[in-house]
Amino acid sequence: MSIRIVQLGTGRATDEGLRIGTVRRPPRGVPKAEFASRNYYDVWLPNLSPSADLMAKGKAVSTPAEWTSFTRSFKAEMNETDASKVLDLLAAMSKTTNFSVGCYCEDESRCHRSILRQLLTERGADIK
Repeated sequence: MSIRIVQLGTGRATDEGLRIGTVRRPPRGVPKAEFASRNYYDVWLPNLSPSADLMAKGKAVSTPAEWTSFTRSFKAEMNETDASKVLDLLAAMSKTTNFSVGCYCEDESRCHRSILRQLLTERGADIK
């Protein structure tokens, strides 16, 4: 069993399981009834996305120092009680079921999902 870290809107792996969207906003122009069938997500969990202000900062990143600052700020947000508990839950669930978490960004290396991968790994999650 494990977690996959994915780009929302891409094809699903055969054993991927439930897809969780860790994005601030639903996909634009897509009817809610089609989120899953278009491979966006089955369940929306915006609690694991950057706050609106931090998301704007992340989109503007152009240097390694700015990325480091974004990473530090996002980790601080994820250390808040609710988000931290959700991460603990997902890490524990990865031991018993397959599921995925993701967002829309094409480049994971400049995306909050790379940080989610790190935070889940630190909590002992099984990640594919």
